[in-house]
Amino acid sequence: MAEKPKKPSKLKARLPRGLEDRGPAAIKATLQMVEKIRAVYERYGFEPVETPAFEYTDALGKFLPDQDRPNEGVFSFQDDDEQWISLRYDLTAPLARYVAENFETLAKPYRSYRFGWVFRNEKPGPGRFRQFMQFDADTVGAPTPAADAEMCMMAADTMEALGIPRGSYVVKVNNRKVLDGVRDALGINDDGQWLTVMRAIDKLDRLGVDGVKQLLGEGRKDESGDFTKGAGLKPADIALVIGSIAPGSALDSRLRESKIGQEGRAELDEIGRVAGASGYGEDRIKIDPSVVRGLEYYTGPVFEVELLLETKDEKGRPVRFGSVGGGGRYDGLVSRFRGEPVPATGFSIGVSRLQAALTMLGQLDTRPETGPVVVTVFGGDIADYQKMVAALRAANIRAELYLGNPKHSLGQQMKYADRRNSPCAIVQGSDEKARGKVQIKDLILGAGLTEIKDREDYLKRQGEAQTEVDQGELVEAVRKILARHDVKWQI
Repeated sequence: MAEKPKKPSKLKARLPRGLEDRGPAAIKATLQMVEKIRAVYERYGFEPVETPAFEYTDALGKFLPDQDRPNEGVFSFQDDDEQWISLRYDLTAPLARYVAENFETLAKPYRSYRFGWVFRNEKPGPGRFRQFMQFDADTVGAPTPAADAEMCMMAADTMEALGIPRGSYVVKVNNRKVLDGVRDALGINDDGQWLTVMRAIDKLDRLGVDGVKQLLGEGRKDESGDFTKGAGLKPADIALVIGSIAPGSALDSRLRESKIGQEGRAELDEIGRVAGASGYGEDRIKIDPSVVRGLEYYTGPVFEVELLLETKDEKGRPVRFGSVGGGGRYDGLVSRFRGEPVPATGFSIGVSRLQAALTMLGQLDTRPETGPVVVTVFGGDIADYQKMVAALRAANIRAELYLGNPKHSLGQQMKYADRRNSPCAIVQGSDEKARGKVQIKDLILGAGLTEIKDREDYLKRQGEAQTEVDQGELVEAVRKILARHDVKWQI
């Protein structure tokens, strides 16, 4: 008995975990955001620069906090020359390479901005993607806290430009030097132990003082039962850490003796003074000792933008967005290439995270964009219909010819126009063709007919929803329909 022929194997369409597809509405919202951010950055005198998505792995450096993963948080591969190359995990490390490579030709301080996708080889989760967009601004060659203060001021202005009212966000500022003073006071020499302390401090907002104490001590078991090993500090040392980060806590005498800690506090005072002189009070820019920032290349002031608004998700649960951007001073990053001190500071907005927050808060228009005018094909020569489309496009009106199955009925083509969110559709059958006419169907007006109860009003609107004009008046008639519905017709 002959074997049955095997069915050809069908490839399963599947999206890798931690990534997302984006449609027209999401892309439109991103472009709106990017334009508003760009306008603020340029108002501060920053100019654009673009670096590739790939860099030599050693140029990026090992600065990610996610050190427990085999690939240390980055996606890497070897090229033909057996050189290791990685996808960028942020936009700052590539900028450091660019500045070092072009150091002699750049005006310094060098002020630039850039935006694009970055990639993290991290465990994906809700709101945690392996590819996401950032928008950065950096000043390289400015050593004083005034440059850091300017970053915080610009962060505040950007939030307001994006529609987040004053009082609904705060730019929180700390200094790594203050944290270094804490390390000195604790006498911690083990980098791994200190990283555990830093991660514990960084969770103060989410876990509260008691949760941080547990992580500074033996460890903490969360609601799911998972246990996170702690830093193993003694009670007196835990009290010192809490005293340095919790508002209103007494400052341990050991911290007052730290030179680098005192230097950090003086820089924070200067940032507050400079920002305050320009009208940025503590309601917008606030010193917060609990700010850590995860990346390890920060050397001085660090800042974080937090949204204070709360809303509810689709299941009615309260959602607080937390940090949507941050940055800090990284005086050692460019210096790795130069062998000399090169001060630098920068700020980064997590566009993808902020977009999700703004969408949930109703600050972004995520409605489907009005589609193109659709010219249907109804029995005539396709070249004649294409000529109509060309006339509309020549007038800068978005238009397309129905290019589906030629046997599709007019009803099927009108359904297509509805799915394309078209403002109107053009119909010309043999009768209209013989008389030099075209029918224009106002699909926006037509969609509202079902809501009209009065018969006379219904018949009047029905007549307005479908008009016949001379073919030579097609463009002007379409313009009037688009204007009627306030559709942006000119591209």
